[in-house]
Amino acid sequence: MPVVVVESPAKAKTINKYLGDNYTVLASYGHVRDLPPKDGSVDTDNDFDMKWEVASTSKKHVKAIADALAGDNELILATDPDREGEAISWHLQEALTKRKSIKKDTPVSRVVFNQITKKAVTEAMANPREVDMPLVEAYLARRALDYLVGFNLSPVLWRKLPGAKSAGRVQSVTLRIIVEREMEIEVFRAREYWTVKAILSTPRGQEFEARLTTLAGKKLDKFDLSDSTQAEMAVQAINSRDLSVTSVEAKPTTRNPSAPFMTSTLQQEASRKFGMGAKATMSTAQRLYEAGHITYMRTDGIDMAPEAVEMARDAIKSRYGAEYVPSAPRIYKNKAKNAQEAHECVRPTDMAKDAPSLKLEADQAKLYDLIWKRTLACQMESARMERTTVDIGSKDEQVGLRATGQVVLFDGFLRVYEEGRDDVVVDDDDKRLPQIAEGDKTAKSSITPEQHFTQPPPRYTEATLVKRMEELGIGRPSTYASIVTTIQDRGYVRREGQRLIPEDKGRLVTAFLENYFRKYIGYDFTADLEDQLDKVSANDANYKDVLTRFWRDFSAAIAETADLRITEVLEKINEVLEPHLFPPLEDGGDPRLCPNCGNGRLSMRTARSGGAFIGCSAYPECRYTRPFGPPNPEAEASAIPPEGKLLGSDAGDEIRVFKGRFGPYVQRGEVTEENKKPPRQSVPKEWPPEELELERALMLLSLPREIGPHPEDGIMVWSNIGRYGPYLKHAPSTSDRGGTNANLGDIDEVFTVGMNRAVQLLAEKVASRGGRGAAAKPLRELGEHPAAGGPVNVMKGKYGPYVKWEKINATIPDTIDPEELTMDQAVHLIDERAEKAGKKKPAAKKKAPAKKKAAPKKAAAKTTAAKKPAAKKLAAKKPAAKKEAPAKKGDEA
Repeated sequence: MPVVVVESPAKAKTINKYLGDNYTVLASYGHVRDLPPKDGSVDTDNDFDMKWEVASTSKKHVKAIADALAGDNELILATDPDREGEAISWHLQEALTKRKSIKKDTPVSRVVFNQITKKAVTEAMANPREVDMPLVEAYLARRALDYLVGFNLSPVLWRKLPGAKSAGRVQSVTLRIIVEREMEIEVFRAREYWTVKAILSTPRGQEFEARLTTLAGKKLDKFDLSDSTQAEMAVQAINSRDLSVTSVEAKPTTRNPSAPFMTSTLQQEASRKFGMGAKATMSTAQRLYEAGHITYMRTDGIDMAPEAVEMARDAIKSRYGAEYVPSAPRIYKNKAKNAQEAHECVRPTDMAKDAPSLKLEADQAKLYDLIWKRTLACQMESARMERTTVDIGSKDEQVGLRATGQVVLFDGFLRVYEEGRDDVVVDDDDKRLPQIAEGDKTAKSSITPEQHFTQPPPRYTEATLVKRMEELGIGRPSTYASIVTTIQDRGYVRREGQRLIPEDKGRLVTAFLENYFRKYIGYDFTADLEDQLDKVSANDANYKDVLTRFWRDFSAAIAETADLRITEVLEKINEVLEPHLFPPLEDGGDPRLCPNCGNGRLSMRTARSGGAFIGCSAYPECRYTRPFGPPNPEAEASAIPPEGKLLGSDAGDEIRVFKGRFGPYVQRGEVTEENKKPPRQSVPKEWPPEELELERALMLLSLPREIGPHPEDGIMVWSNIGRYGPYLKHAPSTSDRGGTNANLGDIDEVFTVGMNRAVQLLAEKVASRGGRGAAAKPLRELGEHPAAGGPVNVMKGKYGPYVKWEKINATIPDTIDPEELTMDQAVHLIDERAEKAGKKKPAAKKKAPAKKKAAPKKAAAKTTAAKKPAAKKLAAKKPAAKKEAPAKKGDEA
């Protein structure tokens, strides 16, 4: 019975269903080996020898496969059909050979299928091959490059740039894309322009909209009407003339459907339509693939198998009618650079099944519906439209207006699907126009000037970032999601809504790398390296040659930074960013002269948190600071100055708000020799310190607030704002470390909460202490632990689902669907977690059942007799008083 290995349990379950009982199907749970994160894992002095290590979490999976091979001496590697899948197969073969589980007579074969259907799996099993070494070597080159860059460049960042976390071969280039867009936005200066809109009516009284295109006999350019005066003159010119239709032109047009999805376009469209991140999209698609609903989701290809095209055409005909099916199938040209790695597009495995018919979870249903609609649309008839352009003008030809619109004559593929847009664009072509003919007089209903300002380029979304990476040739479909996630996890980029905004530390890392490692975050260099790796996978280049060329120059660049001092690095970054941070002043003055003291010099400084700010060189005498970035007069006018912002006075004391080292705070009075620590209170995050008013400052300074003695014990109940937000405290004083704390809902409740509400919240807090897990309801109850007893449940946690047994909580990997988790898998996760935490495994509790089996008297006698010699030894070593306890326990057993 051959052993078949795939990546995930969900995939194993689906494939096992197709193969039947004649095969043993096991999961590797992803990669089984990796380079240990230590020096020398890639030996650059020994022909780039790579030292692999089986991950601690993978040892049991490898052992399970090895144990299966002990009884079934045939191995079939059925991992995913891409470079990563090929690498996992190679790693498994190497690891099992090292364990001597694969012997000289063990048949080892590799099978691939682009979709998990019975037909695809059966055909793959009938056409096995060997592991594709060029694909593996391309993986080895990538992994070595990523290690060499990350392991050598990250320490340079840690030493030379406080707060920086890591650098990566593709990660740092992607970060550069985002940072450069942000800098474009910051230097952007809006330019004013005006347009004139007219509401006109036909002789039959039907109104339509037109825009001014010609003035004084000259065609208007975008900025010709640059202010309100010119716009008003244009309005007068229109109002003072009679208008009539000078031409009507109707042109038939067609719109063709978009190509079917490949990985990058699927990520982009899921982001546009659902706000789904690249990581979430790929995780959801993975579950759909493993369940057999869609083809493999990591692909550069947009071609479809002939049988899939026929299935799509049949589904279109049955659902929408023959008129929606084009006379010949649509053929889409594959864009993949490397045909060896090009798979079919991402599409449903069965076109006849729509999302409702599959009864999927919400996120899977949304994504499947998107894939299904896009796939059907790509094989549907074009949409046919009529685009109409109407020109209106005066007899003297001094004024001209234009109206455009279109009529959909046949919706075609639009009946099913229309591709989303990255940014909303108002399109006049979408408007409908009334029936109108050349020579018709047009009455003027209203003439309206409209002010506009040019807009900065939009920040990247995950969709537009992936699109840009694809255009530049950076990364590959299988890596886009992880790269976009990594730069957010590192704190280099934050996501606000759908937009990606670089943090200070991300900008500093980019500035550092652009100055000292410019070549290695160059778009052309990175794209060229990807092309070299593609040549390796196509067996057109040697991967050791690629590594040799890269390391020769990169190691030299690393060596050049060895003697750099932090102050030198920061000053260099100041120089690099000077045009951005300190743009020239209109009066010609020194943009780096401190505006507070007039003596110090402004420069970029780093904070312990890894952020950055602009500060004065005369610190601590001058405490002027402003946010990192170009000066913003409006923001600085409302900002808090170094000496604090005066809010008013109370009882003879000045009340000021300051920006301190640990955040904004309000203060009563000044710091003097007699009063070194005046009353202070932090300003909550929810209250912008620049907008703080005296009333609210006094409210903060009144904290902690006494609500009153608790009705049960008379001990005081307080409300206050702490490090983790608003809370209640039941203790003699707020400085008392004992007592009970309970969270409050919002800041305002600190000042308004009454005793009844406080007593209720404190009681709920006390009740919840008895068992934090008791209040939570399990997602699934798996039953009693088979070895040790006690309920095993699947729970919903803050960071994802987990298995709970007694005091052990074990995270469920992404590769396992919590709804399909079996007791065996749960026990395995519990054992793994217990071992990692240094706890006893549940199996150790098997003694209880064993005692019940020892009930017969003869067995008891044997047990007692067996323990007597041990008791004698114990007596020789320990006092007699301590000897009795073991003996008694033996008798009782």
